[in-house]
Amino acid sequence: MKTLKIYQADAFTDKLFGGNPAAVCPLDEWIPVPLMQKIAAENNLAETAFFVETTNGFDLRWFTPEFEIDLCGHATLATAHILFTQLGYAHPIIHFHTQKAGTLTVTKNDNLYTLDFPSRPVETTTIPSEIIAALGGKIPKETYRSRDYFLVYDSEEDVASMSPDFNALSKIDAVGIIVTAKGRDCDFVSRFFAPGAGINEDPVTGSAHCNLIPYWADKLNKTELHAFQISARRGELRCELKGDRVLMSGQAITYLKGEIFV
Repeated sequence: MKTLKIYQADAFTDKLFGGNPAAVCPLDEWIPVPLMQKIAAENNLAETAFFVETTNGFDLRWFTPEFEIDLCGHATLATAHILFTQLGYAHPIIHFHTQKAGTLTVTKNDNLYTLDFPSRPVETTTIPSEIIAALGGKIPKETYRSRDYFLVYDSEEDVASMSPDFNALSKIDAVGIIVTAKGRDCDFVSRFFAPGAGINEDPVTGSAHCNLIPYWADKLNKTELHAFQISARRGELRCELKGDRVLMSGQAITYLKGEIFV
């Protein structure tokens, strides 16, 4: 039997039980992928992050309860938070090497963590009628897609009031559905639904902001943006578009640490 360390942190928040929880598992060496997937399913959180130290940073992978994901912001922030606060990492910047998203960095400035991620501009598409029906029938004013469907609505109230049919959305051929609108007290708001990945509603989604930031930077003609993801747990992000990269800044708080036996 192998013993592994495990931590859990709430990301993009300074309040316990806010933001988005992620599990973080430091490894001395990689364990089999099926075992990582089983651990993620057992944790039953939006993502579980696994990392292994290398000579120039850390190799990092993320798993939903259903599959390995190509990019995850909140679990990257949570991993950095655990390295800085629990595991004695002493440098101001962490380099995470990933298989599908290249090298990602996280910089610490007091209690604020800044993620440097790839920008993912969206492309215009036609929205399947099944998605409209699953979102209650309200038609978005603009529809796009990259990895996820990206739907723009008239108001924050449109986004906040949605009560999706998650069973219907689970059959959609996409990782998730981003819904967004201009914010009342911030630049923009969003929500993210991914029942096909085992997550009905993701509380705060860094990867979605790789789409949201370039879109809203263009619409609002500004490169620095303030955003809220208005899930029940709610998360806050300070965002910046820098060419083909996006910066997302937020806080995190540790919830637990322990051991698992596999």
